[in-house]
Amino acid sequence: MVIKTILDTDLYKFTTSYAYIKLFPYAMGTFTFIDRDDTEYTEGFLEALKSEIHNLSMVQLTSEELEYMASHCRFLPRVYWEWLSSFRFDPDKIEVGLDEHRHLQMRVTDYLYKVTLYEVPLLAIVSEIRNQFLNRIPDKETLLLRLADKVKLSNDHQMPFSEFGTRRRFSFDVQKLVVAYLKENARYCTGTSNCYLAMKYDMRPMGTHPHEWFMFHGAQFGYKHANYMALENWVNVYDGDLGTALSDTYTSDSFLSNFSRKQAKLFDGVRCDSGDEIEFIDRLIDRYKELGIDPTTKTIIFSNALDFGKALQIFEYCKGKIRCSFGIGTNLTNDTGFPPANIVMKLSRCKMNVNQEWRECVKLSDDMGKHVGSTTEVGACLHELRLSIPDE
Repeated sequence: MVIKTILDTDLYKFTTSYAYIKLFPYAMGTFTFIDRDDTEYTEGFLEALKSEIHNLSMVQLTSEELEYMASHCRFLPRVYWEWLSSFRFDPDKIEVGLDEHRHLQMRVTDYLYKVTLYEVPLLAIVSEIRNQFLNRIPDKETLLLRLADKVKLSNDHQMPFSEFGTRRRFSFDVQKLVVAYLKENARYCTGTSNCYLAMKYDMRPMGTHPHEWFMFHGAQFGYKHANYMALENWVNVYDGDLGTALSDTYTSDSFLSNFSRKQAKLFDGVRCDSGDEIEFIDRLIDRYKELGIDPTTKTIIFSNALDFGKALQIFEYCKGKIRCSFGIGTNLTNDTGFPPANIVMKLSRCKMNVNQEWRECVKLSDDMGKHVGSTTEVGACLHELRLSIPDE
């Protein structure tokens, strides 16, 4: 059984779930699986996946877990955790199969406050089963030697980072091994996004909000207003807590042009998840200065497929200009010598209530080739934002 507890997921799934409950309790959505490597899967893999999906229905929040989360996440009210203790994953909501090219097709539809909870566990299951079927066995000694080098680099340079690797981990056991090592040896590890491992190893659970929050707002309120409204609504729910703004759902150009002085002052910083990090640092600093804000009081969280060597280069560039930290995922939990799965699940459509027509969701990116959505809707989004259409 790959997922043994509902807390074996990222904190931002719970914070986003509660935000939907608070502001959009009748909204519905569909999450769709995307394999950027176009992997060909077997019938045996599919059967194993279906078995794990069935097992998800047995997962529930325990009383011990409820007490831990209620006491360690003051920004989420106890009533949310009490509701979550009654929540069960529903395998019947998950459509899964192989197409004629043996590519995995998977999607889940439900109320947004529920369906958002499926994303991370399903990705973790696919990644772990994939490695099992490819007969991959990680060498723990090699893994720990690589991890020791990364931790030494962080310790030597006083470089802060957190572990963000649940979705594309090699396996639960590998992630647990990594987090246990970080707890004992990494002096500048600020926490883990995985709530269960945070509880197990007495670490800080880390996370704010995902691209889906902005994608929902874009689909419902228009792309020009999506960033501003998504941040305003986040503040309406969390009143200044969880104050890291995600910048690249509709490109950082669009984000920075709409980043108001109030939001820039209120949010602790910004997360950079795609594009050229050095260029983004300079542009964000310029924007803070333009708004009359001292950038050295703000923080950038970098989370774009980082390794520790690249993180150190960014860290050195930020010194004296702006604070920074790093959310490092796959390079921690799937650095086993085997190529990791390049898989995601994205919000592909949504509607405000059962009577509304479905609206397609799209995500742009500061990296070419990573736009998510149909060609027609991505083009419409680019046109509305007056951005250039890539030659793809």
